[in-house]
Amino acid sequence: MTADRTGPLARTPHGAVRGRYEKGIAVFRGIPYAAPPVGPRRFRPPEPPEPWDGVRDAGAFGPTAPKPPYSEAFAQYLSDPEIPGDDCLNLNVWTPEPDPGARLPVLLWLHGGALTRGSSAVAVYDGSTFARDGVVCVSVNYRLGVEGYGLFPDAPPNPGLRDQFAALRWVHEAIGAFGGDPERITLCGQSAGAISAGALLAAPQTRGLIRRAVLQSGPPEALDRDKVRRVVRRMAARLKIPATAEAFAAVDRDLLLSTQAEVGRLSSPVLGGPAFGIVVDGDLVPRDPLTALVDGDAAPGVELLMGWTRDEYRLWLVPGGLLEHVDRLGPVALAGAMARCRAGHEVPRGYRALHPDAGPAEIVGQMVTDHLLRVPLQRLADARPGAAHLYEFAWPSNLPALGACHALELGFVFDSGDVPESKKLAGEGAPQELCDAMHGAWVRFATTGDPGWEAWDASHPVRIFGDGIPYTAYGPRDAEFTLWSTATTVPEPAPAADIRAPGAELAAAVRRLRRSVAARRR
Repeated sequence: MTADRTGPLARTPHGAVRGRYEKGIAVFRGIPYAAPPVGPRRFRPPEPPEPWDGVRDAGAFGPTAPKPPYSEAFAQYLSDPEIPGDDCLNLNVWTPEPDPGARLPVLLWLHGGALTRGSSAVAVYDGSTFARDGVVCVSVNYRLGVEGYGLFPDAPPNPGLRDQFAALRWVHEAIGAFGGDPERITLCGQSAGAISAGALLAAPQTRGLIRRAVLQSGPPEALDRDKVRRVVRRMAARLKIPATAEAFAAVDRDLLLSTQAEVGRLSSPVLGGPAFGIVVDGDLVPRDPLTALVDGDAAPGVELLMGWTRDEYRLWLVPGGLLEHVDRLGPVALAGAMARCRAGHEVPRGYRALHPDAGPAEIVGQMVTDHLLRVPLQRLADARPGAAHLYEFAWPSNLPALGACHALELGFVFDSGDVPESKKLAGEGAPQELCDAMHGAWVRFATTGDPGWEAWDASHPVRIFGDGIPYTAYGPRDAEFTLWSTATTVPEPAPAADIRAPGAELAAAVRRLRRSVAARRR
């Protein structure tokens, strides 16, 4: 392999790579950190790449992991480029100084996408702005969907998470050649990327590899194994094959992806349903990650920056007109949310009291978001006073109905609000001063561990990034947190026909909601 001799050169554990200089930043794209997951490696843990002779060209993004495209409703808001090829376990590096003596802080980025979509090639995630500000930025591709998170009797669990772990080890071993400091790695992720970062943070094998972590819109969690198995079994039933890795590996990949997309239509955070996710595997994930971080001794001394957006749920409900549809469903939607959150009747009553002007969709959205996201992150912060900083992104999109929705903040984190892919969510005219503030907080945290406001303590400081100058609020969600801390939960609804069974009426309500939304999406 050859490369342009005028570009920056770096040596990795597997061979030399040559990148490009772009506006004074050294950029290396498509560097393999593991072998292509094809043939006998499919559905298996990652293996090291084959070493290469000479200098490998690292001027272009590498192949993306196999994935179905977004639906038309979501594609108008989210970009997800597809780059063909088998060598999808690759990463990218942006560095201001590719010199082993630079010892700069490192930010390792894990993209979101519900573990079924996304890639490091999304233009919003351009790491040049971090490099511009003195931080080496690394972004990673990893296996997705059934190939990354399917649960089979004849293959190890969590291959996608194991890909990310392999990338983390690669960064720890190799980033010094790119000017990074392996002792100052900040592991970051958004949505599914944050869930992944939380699982890696709790993994015993990563101790000593991570100095700091950022969890944006995703808590540490592990899904119930039966929930993941149901996705695989439903796919197997549609494909008329056994629910084994061997049988799935023999299926045409395009057919596999289209079947995955069909089965996964109702696996949004609001609707629940079977979904791909990280599971406890007795190895990399020996126990529930949140429990390990809150009650155990996982990740000692690691500093945390954690945040959410004010209106996370609007990205899940606005596309396709689902927000208005849930409002029309009214009591059925609220009953479905109670089943989703396993909450007693006092919880939605409490939300109505706190938000008297809110419609059913807003109550459902905020209730589910608090249950799945904000409350777990506050629990984690409570377990680490003085070592955690929390924030809320509250700037509303200039596009109708989106508000401060899920993923809107990413153009501000990466200071990439001027690229067309950011404008698909933010619209025109995103304030540059807010980009400067949000991006600056992440840079400061990766560099020093202090994003610019006080750490979490009994006063519950939360930095608010919204209209105007960012400010710190104290206990802005204490009322909702108290609701969840004191609420009565109902048992998991049994699949029995007897309406008198505990929680069965809620289960029936959520099934009606899912059927109604499914019909709407068609």
